[in-house]
Amino acid sequence: MAGTLAAATRRVLGSRRRGDRSGSVPSNDPADAALVADLVEAIGADRVRADAAARYLASRDASIYREGNAGPVCYPGSTDDVAACVRVANRHGRAVSPRGAGTGLAGGAAPLGRPVVLSMTRMDELVEIDFDNGVAWVQPGVVNLDLTRALAPHGVHYAPDPSSQAACTIGGNVANNSGGPHCLAYGVTSAHVVAIEVVLSDASVVTLGDLSAEPAGYDLRGAFVGSEGMCGIATKVAVRLTRNPPAVRTMLLCFSDVSDAAATVSAIIAAGIVPAAIEMLDQRCVIAVEDFAQAGYPRDAAAVLLVEVDGASGGVEIAAARVAEIAERNQAMSVRTAADDDERARLWKGRKSAFGAVANVMPDYYLHDTVVPRTRLVEVLESIYEIVDRHDLIVLNVFHAGDGNLHPILAYDSREPGADERVHAAGREIIEMSLDMGGALTGEHGVGVEKRDHMHRMFSAVDLDQQSRLRASFDPYCRMNPGKVLPSAHSCSDIGSLRASDAAGVWG
Repeated sequence: MAGTLAAATRRVLGSRRRGDRSGSVPSNDPADAALVADLVEAIGADRVRADAAARYLASRDASIYREGNAGPVCYPGSTDDVAACVRVANRHGRAVSPRGAGTGLAGGAAPLGRPVVLSMTRMDELVEIDFDNGVAWVQPGVVNLDLTRALAPHGVHYAPDPSSQAACTIGGNVANNSGGPHCLAYGVTSAHVVAIEVVLSDASVVTLGDLSAEPAGYDLRGAFVGSEGMCGIATKVAVRLTRNPPAVRTMLLCFSDVSDAAATVSAIIAAGIVPAAIEMLDQRCVIAVEDFAQAGYPRDAAAVLLVEVDGASGGVEIAAARVAEIAERNQAMSVRTAADDDERARLWKGRKSAFGAVANVMPDYYLHDTVVPRTRLVEVLESIYEIVDRHDLIVLNVFHAGDGNLHPILAYDSREPGADERVHAAGREIIEMSLDMGGALTGEHGVGVEKRDHMHRMFSAVDLDQQSRLRASFDPYCRMNPGKVLPSAHSCSDIGSLRASDAAGVWG
């Protein structure tokens, strides 16, 4: 993750060196001064920043989207602080954009139109571990990996494990319905969030979902998870506790041909085996990972699969043996099982370091997140290689092979003339190709700004209208993270801010 953040920092600094002023907002507007004064009065001077540096940094996430434009940045410490900031923003007719660690890769955390940005990172407490109900209540700024480490002494963990888990927050995971390698067997964030305390756009506080087995009424919790900040601001989350498995086997399957690796993935699932994870890396990614993390991957393999099975000891041994047999039947060069926890950790370090490893290849990268049918993985990879070669770029493929969630990393140097244009063109073609193959726009990174204008390819006008209506039921005045996900014809992004007097009349 350090490499990922370093690359993001280089992109920010590089754009500043080149004179790119997107996101830098002067503070000479009298209306901004009054807004900042009211925010300071509401939550304290130490929790509000309106200087150019703070606003610039809050205008970007880890994507290559550069047009974010933040207003004042607030750092609430409680639900009351969040509600107070929303009330102030409403009085001034300003939108609100919540923000986690900024590791998002689709521009979802890049604010549009100078909203008040609420950075939730100071709300980072593990509030309660409730073993009776099998949940932990956490604030949204809790870092994903920190939560699992805090739960470890109790023999439980939080299952979703994005590659950015050392930095990403639970609030961000909820916003994007994040996944991770182990979501093949355990499910994405929505399967692990039981209830959410939310501040709505009128500054009221509600709890969506509850701890009962069958909550009454509509699943508003489910509607909120994955809404990318457009339906409100999560201030407390009840996450499901998952028991640590008694036995785990982590296997590295190596192949001389990518098609054999892809065929192995399909054969494992067809055999009725659902591993905890099946991750795939192509040769270019393997070499980059080895240069970066020395994980023990063979550099001569055209592709490797990292397969993990867990559960009761006897069942794990049987499943691991069947996986090895299937791999060998599909011409695996080698099958290796981690001998101990240290070797297992090294193998996973390689996979989790893939994005950071790109820094050894090129200074910048553009990462995609489409989903395609498992049965078409070979076709899709061949298409990606063709697209990237045609645009004179480099691609490293690493992805959740078990559920077809692709993560092609387009590595490039943004200082080269025309590089940005080539990357964007290749990215558009990859998205279109994935949809043509029967895929989906996103598996876990969200739609944000990056894929917003492709939504009409997946959904009809009626579908998009219904999504807009659902969003409006939470946020009728379009004050929460406007301009994201929905194309402009179905979005409130082109609706001007309400006049402050109108806002005061609506919200008091």
